[in-house]
Amino acid sequence: MDMHTVVVGTSGTTAEDVVAVARHGARVELSAAAVEALAAARLIVDALAAKPEPVYGVSTGFGALASRHISPELRAQLQRNIVRSHAAGMGPRVEREVVRALMFLRLKTVASGHTGVRPEVAQTMADLLNAGITPVVHEYGSLGCSGDLAPLSHCVLTLMGEGDAEGPDGTVRPAGELLAAHGITPVELREKEGLALLNGTDGMLGMLVMALADLKNLYTSADITAALSLEALLGTDKVLAPELHAIRPHPGQGVSADNMLRVLAGSGLTGHHQDDAPRVQDAYSVRCAPQVNGAGRDTLDYAAVVAGRELASSVDNPVVLPDGRVESNGNFHGAPVAYVLDFLAIVAADLGSICERRTDRLLDKNRSHGLPPFLADDAGVDSGLMIAQYTQAALVSEMKRLAVPASADSIPSSAMQEDHVSMGWSAARKLRTAVDNLARIVAVELYAATRAVEIRAAQGLTPAPASQAAVAALRAAGAEGPGPDRFLAPDLAAADTFVREGRLVAAVEPVTGPLA
Repeated sequence: MDMHTVVVGTSGTTAEDVVAVARHGARVELSAAAVEALAAARLIVDALAAKPEPVYGVSTGFGALASRHISPELRAQLQRNIVRSHAAGMGPRVEREVVRALMFLRLKTVASGHTGVRPEVAQTMADLLNAGITPVVHEYGSLGCSGDLAPLSHCVLTLMGEGDAEGPDGTVRPAGELLAAHGITPVELREKEGLALLNGTDGMLGMLVMALADLKNLYTSADITAALSLEALLGTDKVLAPELHAIRPHPGQGVSADNMLRVLAGSGLTGHHQDDAPRVQDAYSVRCAPQVNGAGRDTLDYAAVVAGRELASSVDNPVVLPDGRVESNGNFHGAPVAYVLDFLAIVAADLGSICERRTDRLLDKNRSHGLPPFLADDAGVDSGLMIAQYTQAALVSEMKRLAVPASADSIPSSAMQEDHVSMGWSAARKLRTAVDNLARIVAVELYAATRAVEIRAAQGLTPAPASQAAVAALRAAGAEGPGPDRFLAPDLAAADTFVREGRLVAAVEPVTGPLA
């Protein structure tokens, strides 16, 4: 567990905070202002609970059952029951980092003082995170409206000391046992608290924030691999000139072109060795890399804006307003997040597609401008990287299927009370698979391009200093260079780890300077 501490206030939670808690085990503390806001909002809820008039979520049932007024002696049971009944997930367990993001983001909203949850409940949520206790949450159960109900309900079930959870040692045990072992007292929910703890977009938002962090690294890595492929194919770097991108001023396009140009600085391969097969222009997958990569970067920037807005939001229904009103609303609807999750799956699929096309070009002797077939040592006896491209193509094909939007679908629920839902959780789940696949696809292009660059060096040409740094670092990471056929899966796995851990970017930046 990282001893870095994230302080949760009434506002100001950042994407970096989410990643620190979800992935790196940062500790969580409530600020004094958050505790004060929690207590103030709770006084309002308690006052409403004492009145004879029904208030949704405080003294009524939920969803299609909201018309029933619940008497005071049944309200604690009502809050327990909503959690137990809504903890109805099925399928494989969701990853630990996703569940921690889910829990942390719900705590963030609770701490805003707009939910009416007691301070001691919020503190127990923080205690669970700090103890490394992770509720068992299942793949299926959220329609993304009213928020991520089933996943959050499984988290609240653990808060109550019920259901199953994973301890810090990775062992799944009854939640009550884990809480007792860490000296944590299970909460007894009161009016509104059960509803407030499960009525948010926290799961889809957490997955969006982590996907953005991963994709930022992968887009920079893809700029590097595109540059390596251009170099290995003896392409021209003239298409990367800043003045060409200034006249079509999409921000991401200019950034990608600049990244590629810096990787290629000092290359002895680009644009100088076409005498055997003169070319007026390089293929689109090479020449248009900044346009494709850049459009994806701009989509990431828009998704980050949406994530930032959502991080600044207090998503609950009903909410406690500063003037003391408790009002119903539709802020739990996941559409804003669901759309950008789907947008990201689309651009990730297209980035994977253009990477694969460059890889295929490197392996085809008819289009590679002097490289051996499949980059094999002794073509015919050796198959080289033929099947590495098959694997990459299979991943790209799945990426295209994952790019089909989830948010365009809606299945009515709750006896037609919730008659239009976002499917944002589903969009987030498939994006996680897409991001994993994209890392593998970029890794295959890197593996092929570095081998091709080394072959060019053996032909007497001088790669760019940044290219040489990338090759050296990848080889040191365990992905071997040109030579006779060998068991290839370990090399590809090493390249995959190298890319997804950000080590490709780290390898070239001492030469290029910081890349965007």
